[in-house]
Amino acid sequence: MTYLLALDQGTSSSRSIVFDREGRIVAIAQQELTQIYPQPGWVEHDPLEIWTSQLATAREVLAKAKLEASDIHALGITNQRETTVLWNRKTGQPVHHAIVWQDRRAEPLCARLREDGMTDTIRDKTGLVIDAYFSGTKLRWLLDNVPGARAAAERGELAFGTVDSWLIWQLTGGKVHVTDVSNASRTMLFNVRSNQWDADLLKSLDIPASLMPEVKPSSAHFADTDAGLFERSLPIGGVAGDQQSALFGQACFDAGMAKNTYGTGCFLLMHTGGAFQPSQNGLLVTSAAQTGAQPQYAMEGSVFVGGAVVQWLRDGLKAIQGSAQVQALAESVPDAGGVMMVPAFTGLGAPYWNADARGTITGLTRGTTVAHIARAALESIAYQSAALLQAMSRDAVAAGGTPVAELRVDGGAAVNDLLMQFQADLLGIPVVRPEVIETTALGAAYLAGLSTGVYRDVGELSKQWRVERRFMPMLSRVKAEEKMERWELAVRRATLV
Repeated sequence: MTYLLALDQGTSSSRSIVFDREGRIVAIAQQELTQIYPQPGWVEHDPLEIWTSQLATAREVLAKAKLEASDIHALGITNQRETTVLWNRKTGQPVHHAIVWQDRRAEPLCARLREDGMTDTIRDKTGLVIDAYFSGTKLRWLLDNVPGARAAAERGELAFGTVDSWLIWQLTGGKVHVTDVSNASRTMLFNVRSNQWDADLLKSLDIPASLMPEVKPSSAHFADTDAGLFERSLPIGGVAGDQQSALFGQACFDAGMAKNTYGTGCFLLMHTGGAFQPSQNGLLVTSAAQTGAQPQYAMEGSVFVGGAVVQWLRDGLKAIQGSAQVQALAESVPDAGGVMMVPAFTGLGAPYWNADARGTITGLTRGTTVAHIARAALESIAYQSAALLQAMSRDAVAAGGTPVAELRVDGGAAVNDLLMQFQADLLGIPVVRPEVIETTALGAAYLAGLSTGVYRDVGELSKQWRVERRFMPMLSRVKAEEKMERWELAVRRATLV
C-alpha cells in the first residue's frame, strides 16, 4: 500500500491525516491551538506551539494508523493563510508571536497605502484589495514595532514566512526557506502575473528582499525532513494554502469549476485557468495551486458568518443546546415563514464589502417561532453563498467563459442536508458533496503524490474524486429569483442600521 501524510495547520488546531493512494482517510490526529488576544482586534499564535503541536500530531497519526515513516511515500502541507511569522535564521527562534490572518492592527498602514494611491497598483499586480487581512502589512508592523527587528532584517539575519514556510524550516532543521505560489499570493507582495516577489511592492512597504522565501509551484520537491524527526527522512512534495488546497482536493482543475467550504465562514473559489482576470464584482483574484511553472488563477469570495450563525443560535439565543440540533429544528417548519436573517455580525464581505452593516432579522409576525428563526439562520448561509457565486458567474461570462455548472462543497456545515438542498434550489445547479469532505488535507496529499510519482497527472485524480450525494435543484427559477430579490432587500435594510 502507498500512503501519503498531510499536515493541516489551521487557525484553531493542528491536524495530521494519513490517506491511502485512493484518497481515503486512514487516520486523523488533532491538537487544539492556543488563541492569544493581546488587545481588541489583535490575534496571535505562538509559532513554537504551532510547530510542536503539528509535529506531535504527525507522530500520533502514524501510531494511530499503525504505520512507520517508511510506509509514507511523501508529505504535504496545507495551512492557515496570511498568518505571519518572523524568525532568526541562526537560532530558529521567532522574534515575536505570529500575527494571525484575523488580526487588524495593520489597518492604519493600509489606510496610508490607500491614501498614497496604491489601490490599483496592488490589485493589478497581486489580485488583492488593500487590507490588513494580508501578510505584507503584518510583516511591516513587526519590522517597525519589534525592537531590533528592522536592523536585524537589514543585516540579513531574519526570515519571514507564512505558516507553511515556518513548518518547512523546522521540519528541515533550518536548512530550507521556501513557500509555494498559493501562499505567496496572499502576502500582497507577490506579483501573480510573473510568479515573483515584486521589487516595487517590497520597496513601497519598506521590506528587505532578503526576508523572503524562495517560491515554488505547489506540487514540487520542497525539501526532505530532518532524519531525526521520524525514523527516516520524508520528502515534502506538496504545499498549498488551505482554500487553494481544498479547491485542488475537490478536483477543480479547470476553468469554471468551483467549490465552497462551509466552516465558521464560507470560502468560495472558482478556478479561472491560466489567464489573470480582474473581478468587476468585488471578488479577489488569487493564485490557484500549481503543478508546474505555468500560473493558474482562481476567483475568491468570503462569507464572514457562515456556520458561526449556528453557534450564535446556540450560545447567543440559547435556541439550541448543540449545533447538531439545528437541522431538526429548522425542518420542524415547512419554510422560514417570511423571516429573513442577515448575519452581518462583523459587517458583510464579498460581494457587498460593507463593514458598517449589522445583523438583522426581518419579517417577524405573532406566528414566528424559534424554528422559523433557526431555518432563516440556516438559509442565510445559502443566500450569502449564492450571491457570491452569482457574482463569480457574472465575472466568468464577462471574460468570455460560462457560468458555473455545479458547486462542489465541503466543510463542517456541508453535512447539513437541508442547507445543501436549499443551496441547490437558490443556485439552480447541482450541489455536490464528495465522500471525503476533508478536502483541504486531501489537496495537500494529492499535490505531494503528484510530485513524487504516486499519480501520473490530475486526470487520474479527477477519476478518483467520488460523489457521496448530489443535491438537484427542486425550485423553479422564478421562485428562486424572487427569494434572492427578497434577500437583497434584507441586505439593504441591514446596511441602513
